[in-house]
Amino acid sequence: MKKMMLFCLVLTSGTGQLSIAAGGDKTIGNLMTAFKGESTASAKYAAYALQAKQEGLNQIATMFEATSKAEQIHATNHQTVLEKMGQKAEPIKPEFTLKTTKENLQDAISGETYEMMTMYPGFIATARAESATSASKSFRWAMDTEKKHQLMFQNAINAINANKTTSLPKVYWVCPKCGNTYDVTKPEGSCSFCSTKSGKFIRFGK
Repeated sequence: MKKMMLFCLVLTSGTGQLSIAAGGDKTIGNLMTAFKGESTASAKYAAYALQAKQEGLNQIATMFEATSKAEQIHATNHQTVLEKMGQKAEPIKPEFTLKTTKENLQDAISGETYEMMTMYPGFIATARAESATSASKSFRWAMDTEKKHQLMFQNAINAINANKTTSLPKVYWVCPKCGNTYDVTKPEGSCSFCSTKSGKFIRFGK
């Protein structure tokens, strides 16, 4: 069967020049899936933050607030690429189960591990095969961020097990363009993923 390719003209930011955004049916489907997954993760982590606060785990709550924002940025990026391809991402109703913070962290680790090890690598390979460069970039930014989130969540579980949650970071920084998340002092210069100036980063925590 002959593969159908979809093309549309888009304005390149800041240049006023036209460029081609390309993508096949598989990439469009993958963007829809990723949009749903990231939207759900954002809502879920926001709820997990509230649960952590109820348990007095304020630093973990801050971490979930930051990662919720990062996932929202990923969802928005996926949606933007879909729109460039002439598609529309339908609103979704997130579905998840709220448990204890430790259980919520285990769930978050499972989700991030699947995305960074299986889902996004596959989506990126397909996007590259279909010459969907904008989709590939959006997927890559999300995948690289999920790797950092997975480590943050694992560190939080380790801190709970060791009864050392107060040793966890109190402040997090999120890049507004790609969702890259930092759990250390705000880096000087720019984002290591998308080169956005660090002065534009969103701060979470005091």
